[in-house]
Amino acid sequence: MRLRLSVPTHVMFEEEVTKVIAESEAGSFCLLPRHVDIFTGLVPGVLSITQPSGNELFVAVDEGLLVKQGDQVLVSTRQAIRGDNLGELQRTVREVFEALDEREKACQSAIASLEASFVRGFMKLRKGDLS
Repeated sequence: MRLRLSVPTHVMFEEEVTKVIAESEAGSFCLLPRHVDIFTGLVPGVLSITQPSGNELFVAVDEGLLVKQGDQVLVSTRQAIRGDNLGELQRTVREVFEALDEREKACQSAIASLEASFVRGFMKLRKGDLS
């Protein structure tokens, strides 16, 4: 199989692989060359990649998408960090990617509050209530 791992600014990894292990909302799954095609969303986790030599690589990935079509596996994610130490990468996922998700939720909540306030202001203007 040929794996291509992309982040918004560049292609981080592109080479032949024999196995890919990833994580989705449904849990961890393994892709081998003759497995069926799949399209799934990825959750923050560690991507395990086995090269033809048997060497195993690990990449911490943020949320993203994975598509396997034929012998092509395409992974697109917001952030990815390659590393040799699986424990450190798992810690990175917990500390960095999940913390970003919490900040994004807080930001979305603040935006929703501002939008509601904006709409209430327009409703007051429409009724002629300027108090």
